[in-house]
Amino acid sequence: MIENLERGLVNIKKVIYDLTESRWAEQKYQAAEELLDLPHILEDVRLALAPQIIASNAKISADIKVSEISFVRRKLRSVLYNLLSNAIKYTPADRTPDIKIHSYQEDGYVVIRITDNGIGMDQQDLATIFEKFKRVTSSADGSGVGLYLVNSIVKNAGGKILVKSKLGHGSEFTVYLASN
Repeated sequence: MIENLERGLVNIKKVIYDLTESRWAEQKYQAAEELLDLPHILEDVRLALAPQIIASNAKISADIKVSEISFVRRKLRSVLYNLLSNAIKYTPADRTPDIKIHSYQEDGYVVIRITDNGIGMDQQDLATIFEKFKRVTSSADGSGVGLYLVNSIVKNAGGKILVKSKLGHGSEFTVYLASN
């Protein structure tokens, strides 16, 4: 009985050690914030979305008043990629996507506002768009995790995201990221 107890304690000690080591390894490889150039990140996203931009003939314009931001590169890229991809994807086929990106400083935040002329959403849909696996429409490919991911990244970084939309007239996503 004592041998079984000792074996159990050794196993528990090993599990605790493994959990501690995996946590340290996870933190070791977490991406760190760095000073980023917003126009460069936007250009990277445009290149990644080039096939969709070309196929839809999308017009993307930018008015960048604040170009430097301290953030994790892949996370900022993911936020912008998802918002721009959705703006293209959810524009009716009979309409050319017209996407405007603005950045500016407001109340201690770097603000990135993306407006489009897509299908828009009604008030009922706006209440649930950041839920995991929630999709407003099935008219375009998607899994329902893009806006959930965007919201999670922004909130975990101490920011917020606001949405305005009118069904049939497009949407406006305003991302507030803490300014350092």
